[in-house]
Amino acid sequence: MLKTREFVTAAGTLACAVGIGFIMQSSDTAKERYGDKDHVPATDVVKADLISSVVKSNAVLKVDDIMLTSAQTQSGASAMTADTGVQLAAAGIMPDAPALVDTVPLPACDISASATPAPGAMISVSLIARCLPNERVNVHHNGMVFTQSTDNSGRLSTTVPAMARDAVVIFAFSDGDGAVTETRIDDIDNFDRTALQWRGDTGFQIHAREFGAGYGQAGHVWAGTPRAEGTLVRLGDTTVAEAFVAEVYTFPRTAASRDGVVDLSIEAEVTAANCGREIAAQSLEITEDGIKTQGLTLAVPDCDAMGDFLVLNNLVPDLKVASN
Repeated sequence: MLKTREFVTAAGTLACAVGIGFIMQSSDTAKERYGDKDHVPATDVVKADLISSVVKSNAVLKVDDIMLTSAQTQSGASAMTADTGVQLAAAGIMPDAPALVDTVPLPACDISASATPAPGAMISVSLIARCLPNERVNVHHNGMVFTQSTDNSGRLSTTVPAMARDAVVIFAFSDGDGAVTETRIDDIDNFDRTALQWRGDTGFQIHAREFGAGYGQAGHVWAGTPRAEGTLVRLGDTTVAEAFVAEVYTFPRTAASRDGVVDLSIEAEVTAANCGREIAAQSLEITEDGIKTQGLTLAVPDCDAMGDFLVLNNLVPDLKVASN
């Protein structure tokens, strides 16, 4: 059982996030819910992408301090310079519209990127940077960021759940080089989509229980079972140290089999990597008014609670589904 002292610490930290339901699950309960096994893929995942000097200090960062990487672009990828836009993106900062210019100086490394729509309101993106093989690169998309690596030839191809109709994707290398591309996702209104992102080994995960499904039953969607009517995608190369990671849950609004509710919760397992320290994450939700974000900083109980779970029921809203 979790000690009273530890519960008070965790609940007190959550007080800044109004209305969040907080439940502590014991390790025995967790086995019943998730099975007697490691239910989260190993991740090198602590806080969000902020100014490099702050990251190097290893300070505890508040997710609310993130500057989102959404952009108002002109047509084509030339709306942002490699010198200005990509370097700021590498630091987790997106310049306002006046900072965008029409011309770009050629970077020292010849880098190109492309993006095309894919089924399911997804974006098929690719990057070619032949002079940067096996390099870490942060991929930014309208407020979401995750870390990937180029292959031996400096190439990277992946599929990203779109968070906006006018989808901007930025590839940012640690040395300031990078590329920007964009595309239009016309079918985005057909899907409900919620994302959670973090950095470091936090133990965070999204759980979706569709139409009253219990934990471990058909309709329980999470990293261990990523598909039912909805799907869950994890983004990020977890073999990279201090990688940025995102989980995105998508429900097909126009293809629901019945009326009902999808219960969404954010959960974190107490592990050797996060016990006794603060962890942070940020949720992103597509709404009619754009992307709604909410930050979370959570004090994890001491290491004698390893195997227990923190369950946050109200950080992201449940989805009300109507059949078509």
